[in-house]
Amino acid sequence: MKILMLGDVVGNPGRRVLRKELERIRYELDVAAVVVNAENAAAGSGLTAALAKELFDAGADALTLGDHTWGQKEFAAQIGSLEYVVRPANFAQECPGRGWCMVTTPIARFALVNMQGRTFMQNADCPFKAIDRVLAEIPKDVAVFVDFHAEATSEKITFGHYVDGRVTAVVGTHTHVQTSDAMLLPKGTAYLTDLGMTGPYISSIGRDLKPVTRKFITGMPGRFEVAEGPCVIEGAVIDFSPATKKASSIETFRFRQPYVG
Repeated sequence: MKILMLGDVVGNPGRRVLRKELERIRYELDVAAVVVNAENAAAGSGLTAALAKELFDAGADALTLGDHTWGQKEFAAQIGSLEYVVRPANFAQECPGRGWCMVTTPIARFALVNMQGRTFMQNADCPFKAIDRVLAEIPKDVAVFVDFHAEATSEKITFGHYVDGRVTAVVGTHTHVQTSDAMLLPKGTAYLTDLGMTGPYISSIGRDLKPVTRKFITGMPGRFEVAEGPCVIEGAVIDFSPATKKASSIETFRFRQPYVG
């Protein structure tokens, strides 16, 4: 059974390329489910119920979030009704929404967990202690996939080894740059430091280059709008056995729209 997990969708360009290409990609890769990180889907920051529906209609089965979960003020009142949208499980206990969900496909079901790192990130509870708590809640007979939304590669790698053999896969999101370290860890967990991005690639990780360049040169603050132009869809395909819950392979995926200068 194969699952496709896709990197952060950035604004309308990212949503648009999924609407156009995801159905074909699902068919060609022969995947049973698609998980999409959507924390940048609403103009580059956050998600709304309407945009979640748009991504589900495009072909996503479940959505993960991250540090921009509350980027749209109306979303806090909406997330509780979205069964297949998960925010980091190590957010404060009082936050609305859920940190994991069960996804059912015609072949099998699996658990999807969202977690956020703490290094160079906003405050969150310890992800290592939180994953122990979450794994105790999840039925033992299902595969577990984790989206670890974090900045530091060292934190992601350490977390991957921490849960090695206890989950089916750990993939990172947040940096919008796909890494080349897809592998099976020693105890059988599929691992990738970062899935990459779903959005415009003539950009600074999805944002218009001009204001970002100005900020680096001058140090002055500015508004970083989502870039326009051709998009990339990046992620990873994880093959696993629902019976053993073990991954057999993980391979990175990339589709890039052509650039016409």
